[in-house]
Amino acid sequence: MRNTFLSVLLIWFVIFAFGSNTFAQDSPQWHLPEGAKARLGKGRINEIKYSPDGTKLAVAGSIGIWIYNAQTGEELNLLTGHTSLVNSVVFSPDGTTIASGSWDGTIRLWDVHTGNSLRTLSGYAGQVLSVSFSPDGTTIASGSWGDTIRLWDARTGNSLRTLSGHTNGVNSVSFSPDGTTIASGSYDDTIRLWDARTGNHVRTLSGHTDSVLSVSFSPDGTTIASGSRDGTIRLWDARTGNHIRTLSGHTSVVYSASFSPDGTTIASGSWGDTIRLWDARTGNHVRTLSEHTDYVNSVVFSPDGTTIASGGWQEICLWDVRTGNRIRTLTGHTSPVNSVVFSPDGTTIASGDWQEIHLWDARTGNRIRTLS
Repeated sequence: MRNTFLSVLLIWFVIFAFGSNTFAQDSPQWHLPEGAKARLGKGRINEIKYSPDGTKLAVAGSIGIWIYNAQTGEELNLLTGHTSLVNSVVFSPDGTTIASGSWDGTIRLWDVHTGNSLRTLSGYAGQVLSVSFSPDGTTIASGSWGDTIRLWDARTGNSLRTLSGHTNGVNSVSFSPDGTTIASGSYDDTIRLWDARTGNHVRTLSGHTDSVLSVSFSPDGTTIASGSRDGTIRLWDARTGNHIRTLSGHTSVVYSASFSPDGTTIASGSWGDTIRLWDARTGNHVRTLSEHTDYVNSVVFSPDGTTIASGGWQEICLWDVRTGNRIRTLTGHTSPVNSVVFSPDGTTIASGDWQEIHLWDARTGNRIRTLS
């Protein structure tokens, strides 16, 4: 009897020990500052990214980077170490590493599986605004509130080279699909093209009359689209740097201009309340999507290119790309929607406002769960 009692006691001890540890790891009270008793909420949300295989969500914010199971919504980890809010987060192409850029002037690399900090990339005096991996995952490019771009070895974290020439902050850094060219958009009103291998400046694309807020390559790498605070989108020949045409019609700042997956359509989002669709080949205005009640903050194509999701004041609108019809409006957010992203298979949408993340069924529009 005594042995039985001791066995039961041991089992309860193990359950309690492991259960308590599990609860501690799954709790939003991870990594509290010294002296703090509890954490209320997850902090402000700045960006959401799916892992390449669609199994995880990384959420960058004011506390750190939260990692979720994308199917169950379970909190898997909280990555802390930055000393200021995290502005940008991106998975490596193979999904094993996360790179995060912060207002503390550093980039941190993290092991996705363990959550361990691999290394810190330092050297900026100002906020890191943009971080991206090369298509082969070997190089990281980062832009900052200062006027330089830095290239880093993704494996060792060593600084490879500094790309200088902009005269104001670098807001957008993008690799061409083949990884040979980097395009950077700056608050100095220009786009610069760089040789990704040598870091040499190739050419400067001038013509915008205000800050360049977004730069994206077409899927085939032949064209660059840039969105600007001057209210226009400009298309450029990626090889020669020649200006192809200017797309005008927005009445406010264009913060986003992106190509559809097949490269035939460009969607642009404005701080006004509209999205515009353009024929990427001719530059003709195809249609205007105008059901939002206030500014549009995020515009993204579904992986198959048939649907657009746009985030507005407190709602997400889904649109049929072919007809321009609004399919449905997803409501439930209580503050402006900062980030909207489709899962890699296109079945789920993740959206974040200042405080919460919602997961939605992309086909029905039903809310699956809230991560708060």
